[in-house]
Amino acid sequence: MRTITIPSLGQIDAAAVAFLKATGETPVIAFSGELGAGKTTFIQALCRALGVTAEVNSPTFSLINEYFAPDGTSIFHIDLYRIEDPDELFDLGYEEYFYSGARCLIEWPEKASHLIPEDALIVRIVVGTDGSREIRY
Repeated sequence: MRTITIPSLGQIDAAAVAFLKATGETPVIAFSGELGAGKTTFIQALCRALGVTAEVNSPTFSLINEYFAPDGTSIFHIDLYRIEDPDELFDLGYEEYFYSGARCLIEWPEKASHLIPEDALIVRIVVGTDGSREIRY
């Protein structure tokens, strides 16, 4: 297991760059962590590092937001927090996102763990007692 420590919010952009460098072109990355651990905040930093200029916010109610890298490629931000039944993802056409080859950044994957691609990178964000965060993958 690899770990990237983020001592404070001021270092999150550098951590995002380091994470992307370490994980390369991995298309599907699933982020777990307690409520308030910083999943959305880290995904915002990842999107900045990928060159997204649009405002990145949590798709808690829309479930899926699409952003674009400077080269026009899609980046999907998926939040499964409000999913009551994993079958709801079938109605959304989740396979079109998960298996598109585009980067998919998924929050709360445990809500539909059996639908997450086997080759997805699983990331756990852990909150330190000092307020730091550890990105474990």
